[in-house]
Parts: sequence; structure tokens; C-alpha cells
Amino acid sequence: MAKVPCAMVMVLSVAVLTCLAGMVQGHTYKTGDCPTVEPMSGFSMKQFLGIWYVIQKTGTASTCVIYNITKNADTPDEYFIEQISQKAPLSIAPIKHEYSYTGKLTVTDRDVPARMTVRFPLSVAGSAKFVVFMTDYETYAGVFSCQKIPFGHRQSATLLSRTRDLDKIYVDKIRSRLGSYSVDPFDLSIVNQTGCPKEGEAGWNIHIDPDTFSTRNIANAFRKAGEAIGDGFEAAVNAGKKIYNKYRDGESDEVEADVAETTNRSERLINAAEWLP
Repeated sequence: MAKVPCAMVMVLSVAVLTCLAGMVQGHTYKTGDCPTVEPMSGFSMKQFLGIWYVIQKTGTASTCVIYNITKNADTPDEYFIEQISQKAPLSIAPIKHEYSYTGKLTVTDRDVPARMTVRFPLSVAGSAKFVVFMTDYETYAGVFSCQKIPFGHRQSATLLSRTRDLDKIYVDKIRSRLGSYSVDPFDLSIVNQTGCPKEGEAGWNIHIDPDTFSTRNIANAFRKAGEAIGDGFEAAVNAGKKIYNKYRDGESDEVEADVAETTNRSERLINAAEWLP
């Protein structure tokens, strides 16, 4: 496979993926392999199920983010993880809205249930590792996900709480554990959980789940909120897949031009409408 210059890799990782950042933000991109994050011993998925509030998360500007983890009644060792993001009433954006984004969690080794794989509809590169590295089930939890991609990996750490705030002692405890795994806790952003809408208050809703895996279906869901969002999303995802495949197949001479074309077209469309947080 042909080598791609570092500058081009940076363009690819920033420009194209930025086009998708409205929905798939919450990661940071690194070179090399995923760091080794040890799964929690004696983990009970049954106790871990339910609502968790996101207190801190890698590289996100979202507010009022909630995780809802539920069992897939039809498939053993499979669970759903729904990320719900509510636009706060005091946000700069003039319209309140809510979107939910559902992926599948799969326990691949019953002897290590805290180590799973996760797959979301918008993931071009497939499934990612998902590790619960610490929790007391009733107050706090720390999770880490990582996905190998051609030019390195993308990683995300998340601090969770059963309520909309979390005592500093728990925050420091989780961040310290991340540091021991060589995961930089300073990559995490605080997720504002104040002034959040009450259930049912959101203006318009967008739901992305495993049944809407196709680009067309997801774009149509976005069109409920504005034609430019749907068109911009479809353009970004389709071109992003094309560039990813060219990079994977070693056609690096065409990547730079495709990145520029994708960025320009997607930004023109997306900027014409209110994008997601």
C-alpha cells in the first residue's frame, strides 16, 4: 500500500471527518494503536443497564447528553446503547431539539463482559472496542472506546453519572484511572447538564438507529429538520466512504483532491441549515 504524506493524512482526518462532526463528535484522533484499557473485573451488565448522564466526554461541545443502555431481548449478549442529546433552552441556537443515536453493544467473551464491541450506524470503519473500566453501578462509571483506522485510531473516554452532576471525588478517580492507561484526561470536555429540557420539551426529534444504517435513510431523517442538513449529510458520508476506501486501497494520489471537493460541497450545504450539537 502506498504511503500517504503526513500533511495529507492531517487533511483527511480533519477536513472529511469534520464534515461528519455534527453527529459523530466525541472522539480524538491519534497515531499508533489503541491504548490498553483494562476491563473491570467482576462486571455485571445487568446492574449497568439504564440511564446514565454524560458528565465529561472526549472532544465534544454537546450539552444535556444521556446514555440509555438496554438489553436486546432477541439476541443473547447484545445490548442497545442510545445517546440522547437535548439542546438546552438557553443555547445560542434559536430552536430546541433532541436527537437520539442508537448503536449495538456486543459481549464477545462472556468471561470478560466489561469488554465489548460497539457499532453505530454512521461508523465508516466498522465496530469499535468498548470497555467499562470502572463503576459502582449506582453513582459513577468510566467507559472507553477505541476504533482502529488506517492512519491510527480514534478514541473516546466518557465519565458517566446516575444523576446530572457528579462529585469531584468520583470525577478525579475516573480521570486518574484514565491517566494510568496513558489516556490523556485533558482531552475530555465538560458536558453541561444544567438548564436541560424536561422530557418531551424538545422541538423536533431525530432518531438514528440500527434500522436506518443506509446513508439515504439517515439523510431522510435529517430532512425533517431541513433539506440542507439531509443533503449535506449525504454528501459528506458518501464522499467520506469513497475517500476512506481509496486510502485503504492505496490510491493516495486522488485523496487530496477528493478531500477538498468533499469539504467545500458539504460545508456549503450544511452551513445553510442549523446543524446538530
